[in-house]
Amino acid sequence: MSANLNPREYEAVPLPAADAWPNSKGPVRGRIDSIDLLRGIVMAIMMLDHTRDFVHSGAFTFDPTDLTKTTAAVFLTRWITHYCAPVFVFLAGTGAYLQFARGKGKRELSRFLVTRGLWLIVLEFTVVRFGVFFSLDYRFLGMMQVIWVIGVSMIVLAALIHLPLRLIAAFGVAMIALHNLLDGFRVEGWQGPGSPVPGFGAKLWMIAHQAFQGFPVVGFPSPIVVVIYPLIPWIGVMAAGYAFGALYQKDAAWRRRVLLVLGSGTTVLFVILRAINAYGDPAKWSGQKSTLFTVLSFLNTTKYPPSLLFLSMTLGPTMIALALFESGSASRTLSGSRSIFTPLRNFFVTFGRVPLFFYILQWYTAHLIGIVAGLLARQPVAYQFASPVDKFESVPAGIGFRLWVVYVCWALGVILIYPLCKWFAGVKARRRDWWLSYL
Repeated sequence: MSANLNPREYEAVPLPAADAWPNSKGPVRGRIDSIDLLRGIVMAIMMLDHTRDFVHSGAFTFDPTDLTKTTAAVFLTRWITHYCAPVFVFLAGTGAYLQFARGKGKRELSRFLVTRGLWLIVLEFTVVRFGVFFSLDYRFLGMMQVIWVIGVSMIVLAALIHLPLRLIAAFGVAMIALHNLLDGFRVEGWQGPGSPVPGFGAKLWMIAHQAFQGFPVVGFPSPIVVVIYPLIPWIGVMAAGYAFGALYQKDAAWRRRVLLVLGSGTTVLFVILRAINAYGDPAKWSGQKSTLFTVLSFLNTTKYPPSLLFLSMTLGPTMIALALFESGSASRTLSGSRSIFTPLRNFFVTFGRVPLFFYILQWYTAHLIGIVAGLLARQPVAYQFASPVDKFESVPAGIGFRLWVVYVCWALGVILIYPLCKWFAGVKARRRDWWLSYL
């Protein structure tokens, strides 16, 4: 999901002076395992959400964050996965910076970001689409999800990297902080066959900042797309992640302090702005039937498109985790050769080194597990292969399983994927074929 760095790309990276941060104390030595570890953990968590999509009895009946229908356990199962997309997009930007810092020229890096971005967009509407639907009915072209938005963001970043680093940082932070000013601008969506198809400008606005809108690409009956991840503010998240990468040229102790300050400050900002309930998220929190559900309402920020509060809630703890994963006793515990946690750490680091490979595998694995679970329980599974156009109408009543079954299936899926990811991580460590950087 990220820039898919090869293992050597985390080694000592002499930074060009023109883009150096003040008072830099030199390059980081060795791999930045904290990045791989965090990315691997959130990727495994991501598979929990997708397993729920195929296995849970409520997957087709209610939104897990709808406080009028959900339970605390279902809500939190969905909520913890909110950390995944921000981490993926943010660290994709960081990975691009590390490639530049290690010596890749800006023209070469721009070319790579453009070609890899285009490749990701192709994957979204082909390989990923089939893993989600198991259908080749291209009346429904696909959903513009996280792979799509990373691809387009990389293409934009290919131009941004030619600007001064601080300007890139300012651009990214400004887009994150200010884009909720656009929440009031909405266009009429497509209502289905027989209704007017939105014009070119309306389609562009949906792609830019209005989620969960579907429309024919040209005019009905041309293939239909659904915008899940609008481009704003994800482009800003990647730009901010690119500038963030410069911290890994600083002294390690100083960097950890900065990470803790930035992470804590961003998290506190979330709490304050959310408590004020005036700006930063179109969905306000409110008192609920219990204290627990009031807390859930407080945490129930908007992901599509991700609000300022959603990104503060997720990226703040992300930076704290990066600091803890490489600091003091935490670092020795997680990476020390004699630690009892070393196998667990290595397990997640393996996923973090092959993010795109994992992402594709987990869709197919979660979908197949959903089918096998249904067959074992003698439930109908034909709807799993239905055309996306007819998907929801074809879902029979009473299918799916309780939440604990979702967790069992998720754990099984993660374990099944691990050997393949370990093998591919080994291939990427041993070889330098150009095409490996695109996987």
